[in-house]
Amino acid sequence: MNRILLVDDDLDLTQLLHEILTLEGFQVTVADDGEQGLQCLDEQVFDLILLDVMMPRLNGFAMLAKLRERLDTPVLMLTARGDSQDRVNGLEAGADDYLAKPFDDRELLARIRAILRRTQHSNAQKLGADEVSFMDIQLQPGLQQARCAGRELDLTATEFGLLECLLRSPGQIISKKLLSEQVLGKKLEPFDRAIDMHLSNLRKKLPERSDGQPRFKTVRGRGYLWLEAT
Repeated sequence: MNRILLVDDDLDLTQLLHEILTLEGFQVTVADDGEQGLQCLDEQVFDLILLDVMMPRLNGFAMLAKLRERLDTPVLMLTARGDSQDRVNGLEAGADDYLAKPFDDRELLARIRAILRRTQHSNAQKLGADEVSFMDIQLQPGLQQARCAGRELDLTATEFGLLECLLRSPGQIISKKLLSEQVLGKKLEPFDRAIDMHLSNLRKKLPERSDGQPRFKTVRGRGYLWLEAT
């Protein structure tokens, strides 16, 4: 049974979501604000966090920043309707996806399942997964471990998925549409900048290449390209 931490100060919404998620087979723990959410993370291990933005004491962005210092648990942020800046801020801070309020219950469940599908691996997958290597980067997809020049990289599940997708096709342009479908598990929507923000975060975490060249670049209007050795 997948364990979900729901952090939101809207009592009516949390009661409704608790009921819906429980009926769908999830084990749900509710926290009223960011501080209580962090306390829950000290006491239990969760498979996914549903995190509201506007909360008293410690808001969603502040909680996300603190938990990313020590955990890579997937986070789906719940943002105010039409507030694109909240979405950008959440992705920059390390959220895996976002959903604007009010939302359809079916879409929420679809997003949750998509995130869990791409972040969880069975023991069989862990034992049998192939290593992906390119230049000084090595990935172990089954264990979701990444190293660069022997140093372990602290990546979110989404960042790891994007890195793996690019490394498997060096020298080839990978479209945002394909990255969104394969890594985020959803169709690319107009003006959707989720992939751009996740890759921006990934770029900041990757050490510079020894030859000074970028590791990957944006190809305007087409997608992203992982650069081969010169």
